[in-house]
Amino acid sequence: MKPDLVGAVSGFVVALDYASVLVFALTGALVASRKQLDPVGFIFMAAMTAVGGGTVRDLVLGREVFWVSRPGFVLLAMAAAFLVFWTAHLVESRYRWLLWLDAMALSVAVPAGVGVALVGGYGPLIVVIAGIVTGTFGGLMRDVVGNEVPLVLKQGELYLTAAFGGALAALALTWLDLPRPVALTACGAVTFLLRAGSMRWGWSLPAYKPRPPRS
Repeated sequence: MKPDLVGAVSGFVVALDYASVLVFALTGALVASRKQLDPVGFIFMAAMTAVGGGTVRDLVLGREVFWVSRPGFVLLAMAAAFLVFWTAHLVESRYRWLLWLDAMALSVAVPAGVGVALVGGYGPLIVVIAGIVTGTFGGLMRDVVGNEVPLVLKQGELYLTAAFGGALAALALTWLDLPRPVALTACGAVTFLLRAGSMRWGWSLPAYKPRPPRS
């Protein structure tokens, strides 16, 4: 890949990271509002949710953690925390907002993780794992710390599958030699479509059901 193209893709990935940090921070702050935390608690929940997935991704890939060299990510999460702290009382159905904002964040974070792995020259399996980790681990931390049922474990809904499908779509389009920004955009669209379809129309995969013991 030519250096100028690498730079363009890297810039696009950084933009995706900023977008996912903002939206995931909003979801973390919404959970803090449901738990009636103080402003510091809001900041903690927002920042942990916002950078959690990307942090795990970077540690696994052996790269510098993305927000260490760009503290603006943390400042953005803090701003989102204060915004929700002063406006959450205006939102009637905070959990519904949480679900849809989380779906938006997932559809941005998955292509961000995929893009990081693609720029790093990793193979298909690592690309998919990087996308899933980036998209899901921040929300998982948020739900566990906030004593909520983790969205990744909710029965009858597509969540991990949505992330997996989006990452596969990016790989397929990259294999077809489409520009990587196009592949990453399609990754986000597929991820959101699967997640939104599951929430709105009940799309799901067959779940495991134990068979009765043989007599």
